[in-house]
Amino acid sequence: MHPVSWSEHVSAALLGTARKPVPALPESRGHPEAPGQGDDPAGRLLDQAAVLTVRRRAGMRPVAAGEPIAPAPQEHAAPAPPAAARRLARILEGERIRVLPEWLDAAADHGYRVPSRMLPDVLEKGRGNRDLRPSIARAAGRRGVWLALQNTDWAYLVGSGDDPGGDTEEVWETGTRPQRVAYLVRLRGTDPAAAREALAATWSREAAPDRAAYLATFEHGLSPGDEDFLEHALEDRGKDVRQLASDLLARLPGSAYGRRMAARALRCVRPEIRSAPPGGRAETWITVEPPDSYDDELARDGVPFHPSGSFAPSTPGGQPVGARSAWLREILARTPLSTWTELFEAEPAAVVTLRAATSGGPDARAARDLHTGWARAAVRQHETEWARALLRSGVLADEPDDLAGLLGVLPDEERGVAAADLIRWGESGPDVLRVLRRVPGPWAGPLADAVIATIGAAHERATDLHGRAVIQLCELAEQRLTPDAAPRLVRLTTREGGDAASPALARLIDSLSFRHDMLKELAQ
Repeated sequence: MHPVSWSEHVSAALLGTARKPVPALPESRGHPEAPGQGDDPAGRLLDQAAVLTVRRRAGMRPVAAGEPIAPAPQEHAAPAPPAAARRLARILEGERIRVLPEWLDAAADHGYRVPSRMLPDVLEKGRGNRDLRPSIARAAGRRGVWLALQNTDWAYLVGSGDDPGGDTEEVWETGTRPQRVAYLVRLRGTDPAAAREALAATWSREAAPDRAAYLATFEHGLSPGDEDFLEHALEDRGKDVRQLASDLLARLPGSAYGRRMAARALRCVRPEIRSAPPGGRAETWITVEPPDSYDDELARDGVPFHPSGSFAPSTPGGQPVGARSAWLREILARTPLSTWTELFEAEPAAVVTLRAATSGGPDARAARDLHTGWARAAVRQHETEWARALLRSGVLADEPDDLAGLLGVLPDEERGVAAADLIRWGESGPDVLRVLRRVPGPWAGPLADAVIATIGAAHERATDLHGRAVIQLCELAEQRLTPDAAPRLVRLTTREGGDAASPALARLIDSLSFRHDMLKELAQ
């Protein structure tokens, strides 16, 4: 065996550059140091880089080993069946990737977990997709959390998954932020007072981002016992901490915060009896006067000076929401809804249909401010009766985001019916799509009927099925519509004299078939 020449090494390094042919390199134990000479600048660069790399590596000292990594914990759930695992591999490779959350949730519902060899790919998907993380937490198992503890890129899973251990006070004293959040979440579930006391003991030493992360755990087991701590947090130097504290206090029944907001709201909103024409009945109206100014107390209680949406086109016709209206909406959103049933001595369904006015007379914007504020309060306080009343009255027909929030407050058995009504009202326009994106699947019953009817009507009109709104509805239905709906959609394309399926409809039918097989595999 002759030594390999330096030119042969350079030729091998330049493989794929179309500069040199591939040489046959014999086995060699080494080569002389590169001379760094020659007419080829690229070759000299590679020569010098190779020598520097060898020198650097030769001069490195071995790194001392750290503490040994604890073995992965024993799993509680069985891995997914082989057929389901093979389908998961296809999904992770990009085939119907949007059904991944459904696969994960269905696996967890049937008592399965992600096979260990696929955990890195699944955890990596959650790294860039926050919406996917709750589903990953359900199906990753104990080994998934164990892996997340070894890789900071996957730390999002710590505290939300099946955490192997970490229930000791030592974790709170020495753990990372995700580990400490997980500890507080678990403790808030069993002993909220103990969790609050643990945080109070270290509060002054925590960084602002950490204080916000730890305070967010108070949504678990929130109770009147947390009020004093949250009131103190309203004075915090961290903006996110103050905002979290005000949001939590607004959800706390009977709090001093709620009474302060109610006092502000009652200065802006009051009942007024208006006389009727001869022979008619007097009516109760709502007189609305937004606040004139913004003060330090309003700022302390979490109402921003420029609330989200102020001075931005957010109403039909692009009319902006001014500062005063935005402040009023924020105040109403933080006021206990019982304030209004007591003031008007009526149920929510009657209150939301009262006509609104300002000092100058009937005012559509005043009504919009009222209804928007009440809708946000219903979502924050999870008031089902108010959500139901606002949806049925139709007073928020032009506010898709608020409508979507209200749907989330309804019981599961009512949500589909209410969403189906919205489809019929809105004729599947872009605003209805914004609502439907917030309605989780599977869409069945009346909601499935309304979606299929909308797609069917568009199919009969032929060209409308290629419209952007219907295409987007088909794409959303690929993930949400119950797979049992596939035969009904197939019949749309096989009617006598019917047109061939559009690409969007064909993809929808294929996706439903894929999901049908996927769920069948996981049900074994």
